[in-house]
Amino acid sequence: MATVHAGRKRPSSGVRCDNLGMTAASAIAPPAPRLGTLYYRHTLPVRVMHWINVLAVTVLFMSGLQIFNAFPVVHFGRSAYDGTTHALEIGVRLDGNGQPHGVTSIHGKTFDTTGWLGLVRDAEGEWVASTFPPWMMLPGSQWLAMARLWHFFFAWVFALNGLAFVVYSLVSRHLARDLVPDRAELRSIGASVRDHLRLRRARGAAARRYNVLQKLAYLAVIFILLPLMVITGMAMSPWLNALWPGWVDLLGGRQSARALHFIVAWLLVLFALIHLFELVVHGLWNHLRAMITGRYRLPAEPSP
Repeated sequence: MATVHAGRKRPSSGVRCDNLGMTAASAIAPPAPRLGTLYYRHTLPVRVMHWINVLAVTVLFMSGLQIFNAFPVVHFGRSAYDGTTHALEIGVRLDGNGQPHGVTSIHGKTFDTTGWLGLVRDAEGEWVASTFPPWMMLPGSQWLAMARLWHFFFAWVFALNGLAFVVYSLVSRHLARDLVPDRAELRSIGASVRDHLRLRRARGAAARRYNVLQKLAYLAVIFILLPLMVITGMAMSPWLNALWPGWVDLLGGRQSARALHFIVAWLLVLFALIHLFELVVHGLWNHLRAMITGRYRLPAEPSP
């Protein structure tokens, strides 16, 4: 005689149940994903000023390359013609057979950069003497006068927008609340570096705020690199040199100011590339949505 266990129902035909009364199919089904919650991360003024800055810096960089193309030399000192070796020079030279080559000289050491710098192909595929590829320069190849107009106009846009951001950050406490790291965060720099190298994403409450490396990078850009861009740009203005004679010498002279301007521009490009890389790795659409709508989706907490 078969033994009947109390409290257990006979399963229906063709379906086996476990001790919890779940079907085999449901027992092995993965749990539903836990979606993170949306929260309001960026205020409207921050978003508007961010996109104005993106536009201004992009046009400034590309028009600046066109201006640099007219005199592709980086030199420290008061004059570029004092006989000392240039820190950087990009141009075209003829080889023994009379063939042109793009060359880049760094402190007197020359490299062949044909196709990249000095001698490049234009949109029609023809070789042209140009410091940088034409697609990198605005408003167009070999249009120095218009590039200067674009550069000066967006320099004012950039400066006024930056001033507005600093004032807003102080008044709204965005600077103290979101950008200035505390002592505990400064002590965690090493851990933050390791997390970045391992491409680890912050989760839960930690994802609501910038990590310490982000804060330090933003502060360096806002209060060091961007003001230095403005000051060195002003130092290259003959009108401002005449208005306050001698102040440019504090930067080492006009050529030193021009060299610093060039270096800081490429440091900002490096910052932008790292910034974009981090956005892609940690969720491009999530960060892009946050800077458009203000809403950021927190990564879900890992299941216990």
